[in-house]
Amino acid sequence: MNFTAMDFETANSHPESACSLALVMVRNNEIVDRFYTVINPQMPFDGRNIRVHGITAEDVKNAPTMAEVWPKIKKLYQPGMLVAAHNARFDCRVMEKSLARYNIPAPHYFAIDTLATSKAFEPDLPNHKLDTVSEALNINLWHHHNALSDSEACAGILIEENKRVGDDPIKKMVKPI
Repeated sequence: MNFTAMDFETANSHPESACSLALVMVRNNEIVDRFYTVINPQMPFDGRNIRVHGITAEDVKNAPTMAEVWPKIKKLYQPGMLVAAHNARFDCRVMEKSLARYNIPAPHYFAIDTLATSKAFEPDLPNHKLDTVSEALNINLWHHHNALSDSEACAGILIEENKRVGDDPIKKMVKPI
């Protein structure tokens, strides 16, 4: 499979508050490249979010905004590109809303949600959280809620599921964004 795994962390409960982003590029079921950045959301951080991911306003004060990050990554979001995320609804919404803040049109691509695939292909797990699925599939999640670690785990989950069930069941779960 060829896809890009994506994960965002946010500064607060607003989806336009992206404060970190990681992308993991997969070609022929192999990780071939990684991209990670902190992002200055230009809005306040909430203590609850800081406790989850550990990123503070001080950490991003000199970081690029989403408008500055977008030109570096937009080629990955060409029509027809497949993007994977664990709880894709969240990450795709963060992408859309973070770009909209800067009047940048949201890209059109295809998405697959490894939360949904894990429910379909690993139905006996006690839950389908990223850490639970990663452990069950022997995927290295080296720092949960670090966007790069989470993206790598998401990529690993989809690669492993593809090896187990093949292309066709996975293709049925792809949705246009």
